[in-house]
Amino acid sequence: MKLFIDTANIADIRRLNELGIVDGVTTNPSWISRDSKGRSFKEIVQEICREVKGPVSAEVTSTDTAGMLKEARDISTWAKNTVIKLPTTAEGLKALKTLSGEGIKTNMTLVFSANQALLAGKLEATFVSPFIGRLYDAGYDGMQLIKDCTAIYRNYGFKTKILAASFREPREITEAALAGADIATVKPELVEQMIKNPFTDAGLKSFLDSWAAMKKQK
Repeated sequence: MKLFIDTANIADIRRLNELGIVDGVTTNPSWISRDSKGRSFKEIVQEICREVKGPVSAEVTSTDTAGMLKEARDISTWAKNTVIKLPTTAEGLKALKTLSGEGIKTNMTLVFSANQALLAGKLEATFVSPFIGRLYDAGYDGMQLIKDCTAIYRNYGFKTKILAASFREPREITEAALAGADIATVKPELVEQMIKNPFTDAGLKSFLDSWAAMKKQK
């Protein structure tokens, strides 16, 4: 399973990219506005695209098809690895159909049902982003959505990649991998939780203590 970082903070992206585990980045208007620091949307996206070789999702803010297409065509020229993030609405699906025909890569976001994912697959979205955490927050089984999407895509040979999103804890990332998600997009703090384990820390301390004791005996 590939790992995307869900942020627009270039410092976090660089730090995690040094580990060699970052396959791409997803952003949204909230992340962009929080980390803009006086820079434009375009400047932020281009900086991320220079840092990361993989796909970088940049979201449109228009709600009508014409507006989405205008934004998407502009954003797609900013860097070779930009991906256009579209809302999974009727207007978004119409934009998806056109952009797929033009060869522009897309990420259908805010997916909360297998039916939405099915439609995105039929229209040849590059990525589809089921939101797991928000479903759990509302009392639904978020992981079942990943399982349903995986089954449907396998049934019909859709090329769209399942990009699981909106994780709340590391265990959900493991479950998404077991359920067949192609990609997980994860906040930086969750990536760090994936790395750190108290048993690893305790084991390392034990090894180092033993090594130090042996050196003293010499």
